[in-house]
Amino acid sequence: MLQDPLLNVIPFAALFLPLAGFAALSLFGDAIQREGNARGAGVVASATCLGSFGLLVWSGARLAGLLADPDGLRFSQPYLLGEGALRMDWIEAGSVRIPFSLLLDPLSLVMGLTVSGVGFLIHVYSIGYMAHDGESVRYFSYLNLFTFFMLLLVLGGSLPLLFVGWEGVGLCSYLLIGFWYRKQSASDAGKKAFVVNRIGDAALIVGMILAFHSFGTLDLVDLGTNVGSKPAEAMGALGPITLTCLLLFLGACGKSAQLPLHVWLPDAMEGPTPVSALIHAATMVTGGVYLVARLAPLYASSETAMAVVAIVGTLTAFVAATIALVQTDIKRVLAYSTVSQLGYMFLACGVGAFGVAVFHLFTHAFFKALLFLGSGSVIHALSGEQDMRRMGGLRRRIPWTFWTFLVGTLALAGVPPLAGFFSKDAILAGALAAHSELLFGVGLATAVLTAFYMGRLLVLTFFGEYRGHEDPAHPIHESPPSMLAPLVALAMGSALAGAASIPAFVGPALRVPAVEHPHAPWLPWVATAGALLGLVAAAYLYSVYTDVPRRMGERLRPVARALEAKYGFDLAYDWIASRVIVAGSERALWRGIDVGLIDGLVNGIGRGAASLARGARGAQTGLLRGYALVTLGGAVALLAYLLWLR
Repeated sequence: MLQDPLLNVIPFAALFLPLAGFAALSLFGDAIQREGNARGAGVVASATCLGSFGLLVWSGARLAGLLADPDGLRFSQPYLLGEGALRMDWIEAGSVRIPFSLLLDPLSLVMGLTVSGVGFLIHVYSIGYMAHDGESVRYFSYLNLFTFFMLLLVLGGSLPLLFVGWEGVGLCSYLLIGFWYRKQSASDAGKKAFVVNRIGDAALIVGMILAFHSFGTLDLVDLGTNVGSKPAEAMGALGPITLTCLLLFLGACGKSAQLPLHVWLPDAMEGPTPVSALIHAATMVTGGVYLVARLAPLYASSETAMAVVAIVGTLTAFVAATIALVQTDIKRVLAYSTVSQLGYMFLACGVGAFGVAVFHLFTHAFFKALLFLGSGSVIHALSGEQDMRRMGGLRRRIPWTFWTFLVGTLALAGVPPLAGFFSKDAILAGALAAHSELLFGVGLATAVLTAFYMGRLLVLTFFGEYRGHEDPAHPIHESPPSMLAPLVALAMGSALAGAASIPAFVGPALRVPAVEHPHAPWLPWVATAGALLGLVAAAYLYSVYTDVPRRMGERLRPVARALEAKYGFDLAYDWIASRVIVAGSERALWRGIDVGLIDGLVNGIGRGAASLARGARGAQTGLLRGYALVTLGGAVALLAYLLWLR
């Protein structure tokens, strides 16, 4: 436990500051908006997020300074805040004690700074984007609440505390995706996200129970320590470590949109564009990756769990990339791109490169937030248009948006020296180090597809001639400075974030041996060639040989149909929901159990009682002579019985 009073308090202040902003906006938001200015709620919400970022920067600098060694400033062990003089017991039942403690180490700091830093830029962007929305106070209060729960998720020192943040961001995602609840598609998308995430959450709860049963603790640090007392489980073994890891990973699949629980994320585009950036870039969807990386000692002890994580991640990356090839909505292309990049992160975890997964999570936060906010700037310029087939030629009309969007596109495609090149290259190197040539090949093919669909998006949106209808009353226009400033900041991050030594920095927190990358001098050249190949192919097909994509679509119509149908996942879930759950519930639960069994039993008892009553009613004639005759007969029968006994 650190003997530093400030360091034991400041991280708690960083956590609860957004919650205070939520409370202030919920109680006094209308007054703030009225007494201050039309953007007062956005200023308050942004200030709390910036405050959390500043406090976490101070905490990291202070902790690094306290633990300096001859090799430089770095952390040597995790620290639980809230276990000393400030100890706050949250749950205490018998021998089980779960304190309200925060875990401060390189991993939680990288996540916390990413959440609060990128979240702050999204808050600022929202001030301009939501300037004319009458519900902006409610919107910013939700953003602050979301930030609080996400910080709780990444700073919580135990699985139950992490789970509170986990469920909190699930609730806030429902509120934010369905923010425009009067729009049916937005309301449905919010419910879909909420329901699909509950499937993963159920597995996460069971996984926590099994973890406590197997390792005797739910503390995140102690879990990694206690697993060392058990023998590692080889491929095919389904011991307690493997089962715990698989259940927790299923929970991560729900939150981080991995197959087959990925279907909610593309529909999340129905919310305001800044919400899409917040959910898809650095916050909610990265929760599953953070969970697996945080529990790296558990996963490293199970070959089966590692293989499952790597295979599911690789399949998700490839499948989502192919679906993105045929999307026409600019935000849906980016949504499937997010699903694909999350698959890349899980591929890195599955081959043991946990630090590299966090590295890609870090770089992805910058360029994906930039791309979503850039798409919002495009939609803002076109008065709500999202179909790329009705765009084109916008690079001269909205130049600031174009140049920043170009940086994000090249970073996502993996073009050096931008951030995405370094993290993607490290993931592919990790696959080679694990001798997973098949996973490496699929990952490299996915990188080429990523460059291709992003090149297609760039050409259809910004090059050629404008194909839409321009309303003279609302001409195409560049976004206001409050929206452009975050784009510039994120573009700088997308260019420079690759220089950060994230794998080395978070290594002590992971507590697993670092993956030794093989010496493959050809790998950066191959990865760069693949990125350029995808971009150049998209440029030629969608700006020079524009009839080729149409003819290819006609010749490969079955494939195109499968991609447009998203491989039938939504159709399958709709069938399961309508035929199995709804119809099955009607037949089995309602008609079979409720009506047939329960109602039948209750009604049967009632009918039996009524039948007995009808039989007994015949004896009640109301005639005195009849009653006397019955009494006499009873007396004679009783006398005869007594005489017979004697």
